[in-house]
Amino acid sequence: MTLQVVLVQPAGPLNVGSVARLCANFGIDGLRLVAPRCDPLGEEARRMAVHGVGLLERASLFPSLEAALADCDRVVATTGRVEGEPLPLHTPAEALPWLLAGGESGQGALVFGREDRGLANGELLQAGRLLQIGTGPSYPSLNLSHAVAVVLHELHGLRSGSTGPADPASTTSLAAMAGTAWPDPCRRDAIESALADAEALLLEVGFLLPHTSRARMAKLRALLQRAQVSEGEVALMRGMVCQLRWASRRQAPSGSDT
Repeated sequence: MTLQVVLVQPAGPLNVGSVARLCANFGIDGLRLVAPRCDPLGEEARRMAVHGVGLLERASLFPSLEAALADCDRVVATTGRVEGEPLPLHTPAEALPWLLAGGESGQGALVFGREDRGLANGELLQAGRLLQIGTGPSYPSLNLSHAVAVVLHELHGLRSGSTGPADPASTTSLAAMAGTAWPDPCRRDAIESALADAEALLLEVGFLLPHTSRARMAKLRALLQRAQVSEGEVALMRGMVCQLRWASRRQAPSGSDT
């Protein structure tokens, strides 16, 4: 599986450079930046990246999180909030094995939010798992690069087959943790396309209203994310929407003389 670290609107070049270095430290394949609010190739970022400069220079830029995740099938997003999340919260030990359970051709992503306000609910709903790092209750917010360091350290332990070099007895098999416990989820771009089709139809038939469609579609997106729908299930949903649209347009208008 190929893994990407995704930073959403990072504002600090020092953080971006530090994350590039961390990706190099822990063998992460790529770095994706969504609408960065700083110069990711500036002097400060380069200075902090050290031997991760090459990865920083290869970082991909995207206008939106949806675009950055389009080719991903397993997405874990991080959050520091303790309540009001649209999906269940998981510890790193619960979320990361799921991320690594994809096949060799899979594309996974770890998403980190803005330094000042994290990820919005709509962005969190693009993830299959929400990860929360355990911290003291009096000050749960972590610096962006520190949060990335904690998560990548945990991830590296799983990928190397050990939860920590100081405790050989705790060595855990990733295959035993991941195995076949989770079906392969559909790619994000297919899910978003299916949801766009469904929203258009529901607006057309009057089930949704323009001023409430966003909130109601968020509930549907959360339902699909909790279900971790497969490629075949999404294809089934799109086929149903297509047939329902055809049937609704085929009907004669109410009150017609024909």
